[in-house]
Amino acid sequence: MEYGYFFTGFPGFICNQLIREVLKKNDLKGVIYVLVLQGMMDKARKERQAIMKEIGLKDEAFVLIEGDITQPSLMISNDNHEYLNGKITHVFHLAAIYDLAVPRDIANKINVNGTKNVNNWVRGLTQLKRYVYFSTAYVVGTREGTLYETELIRPTSFKNHYEETKYEAEVLVDKLKREIPITIIRPGIVKGHSQTGETIKFDGPYFMMNFLDRLKFLPMLPKLGKGEAYVNLVPIDYIIQATTYLSFLEKGIGKTYHLTDPRPYRAAEIYTFMMEELINKKPMGTLPLTVGKWFLSIKPMRRYLRVEKEALDYFTWMGHFDCTQAVKDLKESGIMCPDFKDGLKPMTAFYLKQKDNPNYQIPIL
Repeated sequence: MEYGYFFTGFPGFICNQLIREVLKKNDLKGVIYVLVLQGMMDKARKERQAIMKEIGLKDEAFVLIEGDITQPSLMISNDNHEYLNGKITHVFHLAAIYDLAVPRDIANKINVNGTKNVNNWVRGLTQLKRYVYFSTAYVVGTREGTLYETELIRPTSFKNHYEETKYEAEVLVDKLKREIPITIIRPGIVKGHSQTGETIKFDGPYFMMNFLDRLKFLPMLPKLGKGEAYVNLVPIDYIIQATTYLSFLEKGIGKTYHLTDPRPYRAAEIYTFMMEELINKKPMGTLPLTVGKWFLSIKPMRRYLRVEKEALDYFTWMGHFDCTQAVKDLKESGIMCPDFKDGLKPMTAFYLKQKDNPNYQIPIL
């Protein structure tokens, strides 16, 4: 039968890139179905047109469906559900709230209850070949040391509500592995394309760039703490290519993959690389992280610097992701995570071009 690919999280950046890659891998065969919030429908129509024009899709090969993962049955009408039930072969659940500063109630509603609703809906699909769930490597919370793909252990605490609710959501999906064919994807911290630098918003590692850019007028800039922690940054193109390949790999059924950098750099190294590339300076001295956190606890200060205070927690977290399973299963494809330094120039160039564009800077609370 013809494949039917169902996506949540459209028209988000990762989702629209994944749609392109899935279609290309399958020689543009199959039909795309995307769940779209009512308030996002205009943006979704524009993105749909862009994808169709770019890769030459027919109108009937890309279907927008109004719905909401936080509602029972995803708020999909009975008629649409009956129609989709015989068409959907692959589900990609990407919809989530990705903000480190997100309040608990919002994170729970979208990440946990939303995933519970998607799970219930997926269980009723009669033609399902694969359910791909986008989690995060940071479901480990404050656990440290070497962290494995085969583990799903509740830590004693989490660094933020994003991590906690993504952990709780993954637990719900993981339980379904006994019933349906599932692949769980755990990306590291996603950055822009390794060759073009393109991204959709300046969060994650871009907070570091914002910090450096705002303070470049100072005669000298210190390091932030010792910076011994490894910060696992992965470019969007690696995430997209690896996810697509593993989603159609037979031995990927029932597995969880860390799509992380097997050779990550320490926070101090990344900070130095960025400073040299962005403002042509080297760090001098060290500012204790406790002082940095105090500065970022002042709302006008963090808004000026364009940095979420939660971001500093990753400068001291001493965890290391083992991605042996992902590297092994990707070996035949030739897909590998690029070295962070190799993508730094395009990353910086894209940031400099768009840093004053409000569409890229996220609101700092």
